[in-house]
Amino acid sequence: DDAVLVAYASQSGRAERLAVRTAALLRGAGLAATLAPVATLGAEALRHHRRVLFIASTFGEGDPPDAARRFARNLAQAQGTALAPVRYGLLALGDRHYAAFCGFGHALDHQLRRLGAQPLFPLIEMDGEDAAAWPAWLAALAGHLNAPGLAAAADAAPPLLGDVGAPAFADWTLAARALCNPGSQGAPLFALQLTPPPGAPAPGWQAGALVEVLPRHDDATLDTLLRRHGWPGDAPVRRAGRTVSLRDALACSVLPVPAETPALTGADAGTPPAGAWQALADTLQPLAARSYSVASLPGDGHLALLVRQVRHEAGFGLASGWLTAHAPLGAPVALRLVENMAFAPAEDGAMQSGAQAGAQAPAIFIGNGSGYAGLRGHLLARIRGGRHRNWLLFGERQRACDAYCETEAAGWLAAGQIARGDFVYSRDQPERRYVQDALRDAADVLRAWVDDGAVIYVCGSLQGMAAGVDAALAEVLGSDALDDLIAAGRYRRDVY
Repeated sequence: DDAVLVAYASQSGRAERLAVRTAALLRGAGLAATLAPVATLGAEALRHHRRVLFIASTFGEGDPPDAARRFARNLAQAQGTALAPVRYGLLALGDRHYAAFCGFGHALDHQLRRLGAQPLFPLIEMDGEDAAAWPAWLAALAGHLNAPGLAAAADAAPPLLGDVGAPAFADWTLAARALCNPGSQGAPLFALQLTPPPGAPAPGWQAGALVEVLPRHDDATLDTLLRRHGWPGDAPVRRAGRTVSLRDALACSVLPVPAETPALTGADAGTPPAGAWQALADTLQPLAARSYSVASLPGDGHLALLVRQVRHEAGFGLASGWLTAHAPLGAPVALRLVENMAFAPAEDGAMQSGAQAGAQAPAIFIGNGSGYAGLRGHLLARIRGGRHRNWLLFGERQRACDAYCETEAAGWLAAGQIARGDFVYSRDQPERRYVQDALRDAADVLRAWVDDGAVIYVCGSLQGMAAGVDAALAEVLGSDALDDLIAAGRYRRDVY
């Protein structure tokens, strides 16, 4: 009753890492603090805690993280004032690129209030790597938990610089790029290989990891901008602790930029004053990183990506255009590897409920399009580890143009390294057919594999494929059984 419960709802692991830091901060200030995922909680468990701190991420368009789905549903079904004894704080994580920013956090806040819980302070939103939200969270804890030493501990806590636990960005080399689907009805899909910085320690990651890439504007865009304003692209400026050219600073920044900074507008007609270009650089906002699933393993000696080229009315998408069209071979690409806990390989312990266990437990891989990248990393890891009971279900448009996945998987099938492959091409027959249809057709096989302890991995588009697969799994296995798989870590998704 006296301990502060720090409860987290996490998809990629960020909310969990922030919860761990929060609990450590509370303990450092002399408070008793316990840590738990919301998947282990319900209204009855929550009401036994007088103070609860929630750190909740949002998945997709306002949905709870996969592991929090049952918790959210149970809370929505609870009635009365079951949580009247509870006082809570809530840090909601989200991404402003989505319409339902921090949607699950706000939904959780609503349900807690509906059940009688009282907020300690108003909900705090955190957008990506928002540097201001973390100090606001710490200040709120110090101001409302009334514990001696908490304010001092919060002041002494290191700042939250970037994603918790993520490495710094480093320049990798774009070593190879190839079109996977010439002639496809879909957008071009490119296979990329990037090699690590020379002399850097050998990078390590596990199957299911993500890479975050810092995009750049193309040369033509920068030339037009510099020419229009008469700015010297080679003027030296300081950015992120380094001296770079103004052109490089603009290449990594949000455009358009303010053309009239105080230093520039205060200049006489003619030459801007000293420091004008630094003043301009100080107004620039950095471009946000873009995430991609990693399609290789460290032993391959390179980082493999599958990048779909996106086109808008104004031209290529920023990141996909840079990676697939504008960056020349041999160019540096700023990136960092980040763990993806919701899509990491399942521990052997998660597969003990079936007849098969440990190294012989089966795995089912489901995806479409560029989602083959995330599935491929897992398949390589299992094949190289001698785990050959693998079932791959993959969807694309036309076999004639989009069979890049089937072409590679054919070798694994022939060698007995995967047990089954179902390849579905939606445009190759009058009626559209997708991977969820293949799942329904193989319902008996699916149930047998799950009974044998199979872990299900899904990677690809959230709209359409992932939603359809989720519905098919619930239909074949039952909603409660699907929730049980999520709770056991046997249903893992990397969808976007």
